Amino acid sequence: MASVPAQRSAPWSGAVLVAIAAIAFSGKAVIIKLAYRYGVDAVTLLTLRMVFSAPLFMVVAAWAAKNLPQAPLAAADARHIVVLGVVGYYLSSYFDFLGLQYITAALERLLLFVHPTFVVLLSAALFGRRVTGRDLVAIALSYLGIALVFGHDVMTQRGNVLLGSAWVLLSALLYATYLIGSGRLVHRVGTLRFASYAGLVSCAAVVVHYVVTRDVHAIFAQPVQVYGYGVLMAVVSTVLPIILTSEGIKRLGASHASIVGAVGPVATIFLGAIFLDEAITALQLAGAALVLAGILAISLGKKS
Repeated sequence: MASVPAQRSAPWSGAVLVAIAAIAFSGKAVIIKLAYRYGVDAVTLLTLRMVFSAPLFMVVAAWAAKNLPQAPLAAADARHIVVLGVVGYYLSSYFDFLGLQYITAALERLLLFVHPTFVVLLSAALFGRRVTGRDLVAIALSYLGIALVFGHDVMTQRGNVLLGSAWVLLSALLYATYLIGSGRLVHRVGTLRFASYAGLVSCAAVVVHYVVTRDVHAIFAQPVQVYGYGVLMAVVSTVLPIILTSEGIKRLGASHASIVGAVGPVATIFLGAIFLDEAITALQLAGAALVLAGILAISLGKKS
């Protein structure tokens, strides 16, 4: 009898882990916007995030290698990890950082959150996956919600909302490509090992980008607050969510985890209001509700 409560507690603990991960990852947009107030550019800020993340990725990789059973890394898998690390972590993150120069944290999170619709459409175009009526309704709901929030921000926000949205949508598209490419590879390599290796590839790519395009010495002349935000992003919004999500999915299952993960965009709306003075309006909440409904409809159609 003593084992029953433990078994029942696993889904609850998984839900808590996924919720914390979703909120922590969603907070990245708020941290970026706060750092931009100190005049740092997107490439420098992204570089700081990755430089501070690299040691943590190394620790995760070493822990996974020591504690989790896994086969030796094949050369083909290593090449795929490099490609996916560049596409899914480096380029996707770079375009996201660019977009946040122009749009609110709330709109950014909703735009990124539609990546499952891109997965459906890319899978149909590349692999002939059948798009169901449920998928079409879900996609329509998601894009209608995005249109509402986008229209709201165009009318109420200064700056080039269209350009910022385009950058973030491109980021979401590349992340969807990363998810499609990593599907079978994750099962062979292991979730944590794959994420840490891809993260290290991204760190290297970002550093090369910085060295080629910026004055190397400028990274040592940033306000102390920028370094603090870089560390915060690395710990709270990069490595920690990867670990918590991985463990949460094990306990809860992928489909149920996607439901709990929907707390992320909602959390961003309120975090943006608290830390960035971003307005919360009925139109914005209605758009967010449509996006969440669409994404959950797609996610619930998948097997756990």
